[in-house]
Formats: sequence, C-alpha cells, structure tokens
Amino acid sequence: MKMTPQQFLDWESKSITLLAMSGAGKTTLSNKLPKDKWFHYSGDYRIGTKYLEEPILDNIKQQAMGVPFLRDLFKSDSIYICSNITVDNLAPVASFLGKIGDPAQGGLTLAEFKRRQWLHRQAEIAAMNDVPEFIHKAEDIYGYKHFINDAGGSVCELDCPEVIETLARHTLIVYIKIPPNLEQTLIDRARKEPKPLYYRPEFVDEKLANFMRERGYSSTDQIAPDDFVAWVFPELFRARVPRYEAIAAQHGYIIDGDAAARVQNEAQFIQLIADAIARQTS
Repeated sequence: MKMTPQQFLDWESKSITLLAMSGAGKTTLSNKLPKDKWFHYSGDYRIGTKYLEEPILDNIKQQAMGVPFLRDLFKSDSIYICSNITVDNLAPVASFLGKIGDPAQGGLTLAEFKRRQWLHRQAEIAAMNDVPEFIHKAEDIYGYKHFINDAGGSVCELDCPEVIETLARHTLIVYIKIPPNLEQTLIDRARKEPKPLYYRPEFVDEKLANFMRERGYSSTDQIAPDDFVAWVFPELFRARVPRYEAIAAQHGYIIDGDAAARVQNEAQFIQLIADAIARQTS
C-alpha cells in the first residue's frame, strides 16, 4: 500500500504491518500505542495458539511420556498439558522449532528439524493470510480504531509473494531498519543466547554444509545444538536485510530503528511514519 503523507495522516482507521528482525523493537513499539485504540495482532502468537498449537503440545507430551511417573498420569487422563503462550512469551513456539544437533543434548535430527521448519512456514503463511479478517474483527466486533500487525521476523523468508501482496493490499508495510550500531548488539545477543529460528530450506542446506565442513563434522548428531544457531545468525542477518528492503521498496516504507526506539506515544509513531513516507515519496 502506497500513499502520500497527508493520505496517511487522514486515514481514519489505520492498518500497519511492522517488519523487522527479531529484537529490532516491533513488539516494544507496538506496546507503546494506546491499547484501547490499537488492536495488536502478533503473528507469532497466532502461529503458536492456532496453527502450531497441536504440534507444540504433542512435542511437550512426547517429552513428558519419557518420565514413568508422568506417563502413567497421562495414560489415565489424570493430568493434561496446555501451553501458556502470550505475545510477550513465545517460548513454546521456539522450543518446538528446536535446534539441529546431538539428540542426547536436546538437539533434533536434520529430518525432524526440517519437518518442524515446514510446519512453521505453513503456519506463518496462514497467520499472515488471517490479517485481513482480523482487521475487520478488530473494528467490527471489538471496536478498535486502528490495527497493528506485529509480523514475525521470518516473513521475508517465506518466498510466498501472495502473502506480501495480501499484507500490502490491506496494510501499510513499515520496515524497521536496524542501524549499524545495533547490528552487532543483535549478533552478540544471538551468539550469547542462541534461539531457534525459521530458515529458508535452501539457506539452511547451504549454511549447514559450510558449518559442518568448517568444523569437520560428518553428521549433524555431532553438533552441540547451540553451536550452529549461534554460528549462522550473522549469515541470516545479512541474508534477510536485502529481502526486507526489497519488500519495503515495492510495497511500503522504511523507518530507522533508532528513531523507532525514541517513540514514546501514538502521536510520535504516526509522525515518524508520515515523515518516512514524505522522504521516500520525494
């Protein structure tokens, strides 16, 4: 969706999609908007509570069934498990994605890792395709004036143009560009606390082969689960940036991450985007 700054300012019911790497501040920025006026749609939350709910619970149950005490309680229907996913706590989604590596250390075989990656891709596509419906629900049922789509960091990895086109038809796409001073911070954080992520199949095949060749591994079972995730993050970061920029160039606008971090209220948020439209339109 393209528009002039004035058209954006005059837009009575604004619908915005925020794109950025995880850690760039999408959720923080969304949380600064008035909660009685803005419907906060989290793509990752929708994935975990709707499209991956059953696989997530099955994974937890499978782990629990390895404990005889819990297995007996499950088989007698004495206990049940539910995941407490919130917008600010997406740990069950991350734990389901998992990490390639030695199963004895909690890692996944390559086949199982790829199966979960494929499920996540399908779930993310479905969650983003739900955005138009939720825009209407937010206003017609719940009475929210505006809509913010806090998209997952891997939307640019889906290789599904239809998803981006759907978002562009129904929302203003805004890419939060991470400034150079924050790039290394995110990379260092990812190395210190490696988190499961979604990767394009071609990307993971290429990078995993390079990693194993560099480390002299002949099997993914030799990998400590955190090692590949930490090693590959800088490569992932560099690969995603041009993808985000291409989406923004064709369908939306770019705002600076430092400027986004300085936003304190709705008025500043609106002005930040209007200014970005003005710069990129001229």
